[in-house]
Amino acid sequence: METLFIVLIGAMAAILANQNIAVFNDGLRPVVGEHIEGRLKRRELGVTAFAMSFGLVIGFGIPFTLSASIILIHSILLGTDIIGLITPKNKWGTPLAAAVGGLYGWALLAGLESFVKLFDYLPVNFLEPLGEVGTPVVVTFMAFPALAVAMQISIKKGILTFVLAALVRQLTVFVNESGFLSIGENVIQLNQEGMALIVGMIFLFFYAMKEKGDEGSSVDLAAMFSEKVKSIKNNVIYFVIIGALIAGATNLLIMAGDPISLNLIAEGKITDAGIAAAARAIGFIPLVASTAIATGVYSPVGFTLIFVVGLFSPNVWIAVIIGGIISFLEVMLLSSIARFLDKYPGVRNSGENIRSAMTKLLEVALLIGGANASNMIAPGFGFFFIAGFYLLNEVAGRPIVRMAVGPVGAIAVGIIANILVALGLMSIPQ
Repeated sequence: METLFIVLIGAMAAILANQNIAVFNDGLRPVVGEHIEGRLKRRELGVTAFAMSFGLVIGFGIPFTLSASIILIHSILLGTDIIGLITPKNKWGTPLAAAVGGLYGWALLAGLESFVKLFDYLPVNFLEPLGEVGTPVVVTFMAFPALAVAMQISIKKGILTFVLAALVRQLTVFVNESGFLSIGENVIQLNQEGMALIVGMIFLFFYAMKEKGDEGSSVDLAAMFSEKVKSIKNNVIYFVIIGALIAGATNLLIMAGDPISLNLIAEGKITDAGIAAAARAIGFIPLVASTAIATGVYSPVGFTLIFVVGLFSPNVWIAVIIGGIISFLEVMLLSSIARFLDKYPGVRNSGENIRSAMTKLLEVALLIGGANASNMIAPGFGFFFIAGFYLLNEVAGRPIVRMAVGPVGAIAVGIIANILVALGLMSIPQ
């Protein structure tokens, strides 16, 4: 039964990624949205997914999985993000993604310690630094409402939105560190980027509501968001299935949603693990809801409440049923949010401004992430290579879209670094 659950989760998650319906990596969600809008080729999307997620799988997900013999959800769903987005979205690519995703899930359950050790034989193991490519994305993505306000309304209001969003982020950090919010002995950790993003979106909607729409305005902000939520709602059956499977696997104690609850499960403290998972979900809701509404791409774990369901359910079958119901209700909640957003009328060209803001931020974030990862792989040379790669790409007319320069460059630096070390032209970075 355990093997069946994990194989089905791997297969279903790979299908969701392949069909551009849902990805687990929060930073990858807006990038998939760019692909859906036709501004990023499938090949470049696959490379970006690999660069953003593979290092996290190796450096974060799998070590926790191996240390406790419990699968950390990051290790499987970050992997299926890559599998689903690398395989073509066609009649043979989707079944292939499902098969490879299921096989990958089985391999995780069987143990990947020997596979991880293979990378230790490289002179320069660049997979862990590669995880830095996606680090700036979620943090910078919270600034897109301020940029959209500046583009749509005025630079002064954009700056005000940015400053207040940044202030809320830091206040959230202070609240988290002070332990002010808690349930018993368990401190609730709010997601600081998610809270800042919510504040920014509130200001965006407020200014949009006040702006009078001209006759014949062709783009309405709320209508655009409603269409994106509608596309998620149309695929609700997939979320019900994978939500039920993940809740069931969590109830079987073979899967956990975060390192804290994973360690508590390993210690046999199931109730404490459930409370920790619930606290994490509370802080996670704003980020998932905001990115889903803005991009039309959902998360396969939803608001992460399915982990709470799995830990508190008396048996696996009740966990499966309640997990499916919770996943369904979460998607319906997104629809209610969209109807709320529909109350903001008269917004001209807001959709285009938001898409432009997202694109600009992603270009900057992935370039910074790629430069940081490259410099960790090959100090000094990494910055040099990314800067030269970016500028030459610009002069050449951008054969590689700006968004892909950072991830592609970081992978190239990793390969070059290993060649240089093998030739004795570079020392191994400490």
